[in-house]
This record gives sequence, C-alpha cells and structure tokens, in this order.
Amino acid sequence: MKENISLETYTLKHEEGFAIFDAYGNIDIERNFEEGIYYEGTRFLSYYKLYIFNETPILLSSAVKEDNSLFTADLTNPDIVKNEEIVIPEGTLHILRNKFLYENCCYERIYLKNFYLNPVDIELNFYFNNDFADIFEVRGFKRERKGKFFPLQTERDRIKFIYKGLDNVERITDILFNPLPEKIFSNRAIYKLRLNPRGSFTLYLNIRCLIENRKFNKCSYKKAFYHIKRRLENWENKSCKIYTSNEQFNQWLKRSWADIIMLTTSTEYGLYPYAGIPWFNTIFGRDGIITALECLWINPSIAKGTLAFLAHHQAKEFNPEQDAQPGKIVHEIRKGEMAAIGEIPFAKYYGSVDATPLFVILASKYYERTGDIEFIKNIWENILMAISWIDEYGDIDKDGFVEYYPSERGLINKGWKDSKDSVFYEDGELAKPPIALVEIQGYAYKAKREGAKLARVLGKKDLAVKWEREAERLKELIEEKFWDEEIKCFVLALDGNKRPCRVRSSNAGHLLFCKAVTPSKARALASLFFEKHFFSGWGIRTLSSLEKRYNPLSYHNGSVWPHDNALIAFGLSLYGFKEEALKILKALFEASTFFKLHRIPELFCGFERRTNEGPTHYPVACHPQAWSAGAVFLILQGCLGLSFEGNEIYFKHPMLPRFIDELWVKDLAVKRGVIDLYLRRYGDDVVVNVIKKEGEVKILVEK
Repeated sequence: MKENISLETYTLKHEEGFAIFDAYGNIDIERNFEEGIYYEGTRFLSYYKLYIFNETPILLSSAVKEDNSLFTADLTNPDIVKNEEIVIPEGTLHILRNKFLYENCCYERIYLKNFYLNPVDIELNFYFNNDFADIFEVRGFKRERKGKFFPLQTERDRIKFIYKGLDNVERITDILFNPLPEKIFSNRAIYKLRLNPRGSFTLYLNIRCLIENRKFNKCSYKKAFYHIKRRLENWENKSCKIYTSNEQFNQWLKRSWADIIMLTTSTEYGLYPYAGIPWFNTIFGRDGIITALECLWINPSIAKGTLAFLAHHQAKEFNPEQDAQPGKIVHEIRKGEMAAIGEIPFAKYYGSVDATPLFVILASKYYERTGDIEFIKNIWENILMAISWIDEYGDIDKDGFVEYYPSERGLINKGWKDSKDSVFYEDGELAKPPIALVEIQGYAYKAKREGAKLARVLGKKDLAVKWEREAERLKELIEEKFWDEEIKCFVLALDGNKRPCRVRSSNAGHLLFCKAVTPSKARALASLFFEKHFFSGWGIRTLSSLEKRYNPLSYHNGSVWPHDNALIAFGLSLYGFKEEALKILKALFEASTFFKLHRIPELFCGFERRTNEGPTHYPVACHPQAWSAGAVFLILQGCLGLSFEGNEIYFKHPMLPRFIDELWVKDLAVKRGVIDLYLRRYGDDVVVNVIKKEGEVKILVEK
C-alpha cells in the first residue's frame, strides 16, 4: 500500500477524552507515537487507516475549525489501476472526512462523491488496531507487564477490542459502522460501492471508549454535534468577548479562547481547565489555578469551579505516599491503569508546594472579580487550612520560608520548574534540600495579603491584622535573604543550609506578580529581564544565558514559557512598567504567528531571535496547553490596568501596543450589570468609551 506522508497532527478534545490524528484523519503510532484516541488516561485506538482499494487517498487539505469543534480532511483518489488500465483517474472522487469528540465517543462522517463521467466501482478498506497504552507508556515509561488482551470480537456492524488491566477494570473499544459494511473480518471492514456520475455515499463510524460498568449515552452523529454546538453557544453567552483592529492578533485571541474552552472539563464541582494535550489532559492544581487567574476577567466561572474542586480534594490528613499534609492543595490527579495500581504515584498526588498559596490568591481574586461572598464563606475553612499549611507544614525549619524535600517516588523539585536539574548553585551543582524557592515565598506573601482581605470582608479583623503583619515580615525576609546585589537579582533559592543559589532566573519575576518587592527592586528586575542574556526576542527565558546550566533546548533551563512571561508581564504592569509588559505582549504575539493555528505551545526553545525566522519548537511541548492559551488575556489585563471592585471597573493608566489602535470588549459582566466598551489608542494614551450599559456598572479611568 502506497503512503503519502504528512507529519502534521490535529487535536480534538471533549471532557475526559482527546484524540490526535494525522492530516488524513488517520492514526498510526509507528509514524507518530502520540497519535490515538484517548479516554481517562488510556489510549483506546492506536491504529486507524482508510484506503481506496489498497491505495492511500491523496490529501487535499485538512483543518480543525476555529472553535476546535470539528476536524475536516478533504481527500481524493490516486489513479486506480486494474489490469494495467486506469479505471478511476486521479482526482475524480472527493472524500470528505468530518470528526468530532463528544463525551467518550469519536464520531466520524465520511462522504464520497463521484465527479467522473462514468459509474465507478469503489472498495473502501478500514483497518484498526489497539494497544490500550496508559498515557505514561506513551510518554516512554517501560512496564514490566500488562493486563490481558482478549481476542478481537466482530459482529455484522462492529469491531470490538477488549482489554482487562492489572487494575481489574475492563476497557472496550467499540467501533460501530452505519450502514453495514460489505464484510468485517478481524480488524478490517470493507465497503464495496457503485457510484454513478455525480452520485454520492455517506457512512458513519462511532468509536466508543467504554469502561466496565459505566453507562454510555447512545447518540447519533447529528444529535451529538448539536450538543457540541450548544456547549459552545453557552460559553459564548457567559464570557466577555474581545476584538481588536489587528486581525492577526484577533486570530491569536480566538484560538487561545477556543483552546481554553476545549481544555476546560465539566466536573461535579464545576468547570476545571485541564492542563494540556497530550501529556496533561487531567487535573493539575497549579496549572488550573494559574489558568483560572489568567481568564478571570473573561469568565470567572472557571475560577469558581477550580476553587470548588480543589477545596473538595484538599488534603485532610497525612499520607506520605501521596505527599499529603492537612491543608495542602492537590498537585495532580490521574485516572489511568498505572495510577490505579500504584505503578506511578499520581492517582492523587500532593507534591507541589505552590498550589496551596495560589489557591488562596485565586479565592481572593475571584471575590474581587465577582463579589460572590457566599461562595467564599463556603470555602473559608479551606482557605484557613491552606494558610495553616503554609505556616505549619510548608515552613519545615520555622525560618519563615516555605521549603520542600524531594519525594521518594514523586517530584524532586516542587515548584513550577519541576525538572530534576532546575535548582542549582552558580557553579551548576544541584542544590541540596530542603529547598526554598524564591517565587514560592512571593506566593506565600501574597496568599497572606489576599487572605487578610477576605478576613476583613468576613469581619475577622484580628485575623486580618495577624496575616498582614506576617506578610510584611515575609516581604522583608525575601529582600534580606534572597536579594543579591552582585547579580542585581533575587536568587533562585536557598538550600537546606541557607546557602543561596546565586542564579538569575525568571522565578524572581513572579515576585512582581505578587507585589512582594520594593519599587526599587522592581525597577532593577524590569531592567534585568530585557538584557540580551535574558530576553530572547520571543520572550523572557527561564534562565539567563550567563548561567552554567543555561541550555535553550532544555525544558526549564533556558526555554521560553508563555505563562511565565504572562505572570512577569502582569507584575511589571502592577509596578507601572507598562512599556516592558507591552514588549512581552508584542514578542509572544509575533511568536504566535509562526505556530500552526496561532496556537502558542507549552514552551519553545530560548534561542536568540533570528531575522525572518520564527521561534524554535520544543519537540514534546503540549499544544494546546491551558496556561499558555490564557497568557494573552492576563498580559492584556495588565497593560490595560484592568481591575474590579464590586460593580466598579478600573482602568489604571491603560496602554495598548503600537499594532493595536482599537479594542472592543463586549459583555463584560460584574455583579449587578454588564457593559460593552470601546478603547482607542492615541499614541501612548488610551481612551475608554462606554458603548452599551445595563444595570449598575461604573467605569473609572486613572491616567
């Protein structure tokens, strides 16, 4: 069988399932091991090919719709030869493949039309296979043994793959055909058709991912797609919309928001943004919180669902296997076979030390955005437990800082840069635990500041004063112990002996986001981050190129992460460094134009920007990735100086980049009203105009 190879892939996701196809709509893990249809951490289909007779169709084009709802591939036939005679000339058949995911099923519609002058006899061949690989196997984890694969089952209208994992759970891939094929045998289905001139034929495939004892809602292609469109309409109705005078920037905005919608999953506690595809299509505490913060002004229901979920799963007791301590916020929850039987420790894992203070920060910012005091009352005990964790369990040696030891089976490093080599001394030697990361201290400071605001709202003045006092003491300690005058930067971390890791890293920039440094130190950071050794031209690197372990190809030691840049840009804006924030926005916007679909990935390499070339891709970066998709919204909020208090919307010294003259914000809702705004740039000034207003909304602009 002849192959026309295209290495591009396309991604779909709905709720707990996602799929990665090649440009033809096929799946072949021998060509690209990430491809497949996945559900709850398991690959339910690892091979799927469509042939015309024994020939691969010719690819005309393929795309995913702008709203991520539908994958489409337009194909045609090569010359079909029989007895050395061309019986169907190339380019006379049109094959249209449409696919989407809904719940635990991949729905596909295949439409054929004959544009030849004569009738044609066609044979369509479908081939399938499956490995039921856990997502960690796909990532490269080698397992000593697997569960039981049952013989393939076929019926007149379906093929079934059945596997019983070591977790004693049966997983079934059920492939259903309509209308009936001519023949099904083994892993192959055959259709034999005669199409008259201008004649057409439509067939449907449902690929169901079934888990033992779970109910499956049967749904037609048409009805399932109707539910998908309704879901998107609901998002449209409940979110504010942003448009600008720059169409390329609009494409970045649209793709980013479409990715947020696609990655956000319904839980019994509300909406939760899953971290990214393919490796992180699950709950991550840190990622979910930061994504919710980035999108808070667009749609606060993401934050509410995230907080409610994390509050419910907050650790209540000690569990060393899970790295759990009372009050700690979960790092990661996995649902696959390997997690269920403990081959990996991430079924419910509490390793990270930043999710807990970030939880408190998000709670306060959610209240500031919505005024939803009843929800804050509901999670107040969780907020108390989180701040208690900071003091009682986070601060291991009672020096005022939050530290961590590596886990035996989980994370070695427990900040957002969790690679094993991400924390080191100036000579490149790895730091000795326990480790106190600089940004974690900033988060702890801001958690107490934000917690104090909520305490005051709830009438708990004494507690508010206590937390405010502790926050200010921590701010003093950060400057005293972490600032290094020689490198003009806050050091990366302190080790177990309080020896500083005298390394210039982007971690220090998160102190700006937390407003945990003095204006003079903020000015020093604002200057440092845009020196050539830090700023690649596409964004701020995670590590200065002057450092021993700098490597622009590494995961955390010299690459560019959009969410990292967004937090720094927002922090710069808080200190009045709007031009610097705009420079980051411009860099990431221009980077987005070089990525397929304007989709900013999880990270990209930190090489210096070269003329007429785009950023260098990081080979296994997730795309889409939630906190990367949300980056543009947080940076834009910072540049506009946008904040909320009750029904008042504030713009503090709003600025727009040179490439945006006009910006429209539609359906921006506050507690008792909704407003449409038009912003116009005049040089460095931005004028805010009210287009439409309903209810009690007040706009305040500070120049």
